Amino acid sequence: MAAVGGMFACVALPAYALDPVETTSNAALASTVGAQSVKVSADAVAGSAARDVFTATTPEELAAAKAAAELAASYVYRDPGPRQAGDDYPWAGMEGLSPLRYYYGECVDFVAWRLNRDAGFTSAPFAWTWGNLTPGGGSASSWTDAWYSHGWPVSATPIAGAVAVTGYNHVAYVKEVYGDGSVLIEEYNYGNYHAYGQRVISAGSATYLYPPS
Repeated sequence: MAAVGGMFACVALPAYALDPVETTSNAALASTVGAQSVKVSADAVAGSAARDVFTATTPEELAAAKAAAELAASYVYRDPGPRQAGDDYPWAGMEGLSPLRYYYGECVDFVAWRLNRDAGFTSAPFAWTWGNLTPGGGSASSWTDAWYSHGWPVSATPIAGAVAVTGYNHVAYVKEVYGDGSVLIEEYNYGNYHAYGQRVISAGSATYLYPPS
């Protein structure tokens, strides 16, 4: 019975009481273990971290880049052949949307080019584009209404530099008014596809849109 009691006594003891090693406080252990020195190779020492410099693209720059990409992809070049005297249209042979936002080689794009040229704008940024010239529509049929909307002069009297609105949904540029009242006009896409031409019309066969201001 004494042996059995002893067994129960052993089971009742805490687990660490069975450990033959004496427990020592952390402070005592620290005092008995010598401080270790660690040597680090110079190659392993990290240098100062290099930082890349980033600049943010502005919304305006993104919009300009998008517009440039769309414009670059908007035309196809074709050989326009020999150019006639007086033809200074800078985008002959292109197809698609021009920088003036009308279609290349159309009568409206040629006339819009001439209005810019006469105002002293022969390269971007242009003064007159679809957006502020005829924002209601690019067709020649909408030009007279656009002039009225802007409050620009519309007349039956031709002057050099005006826009001549003729029949068949067409606009032309007034180059000269002769003494007999006839009018020399320059135009694109009349009779010949996307080609330049000149002809004389009677003053009463057109409505005249004076240059915008």
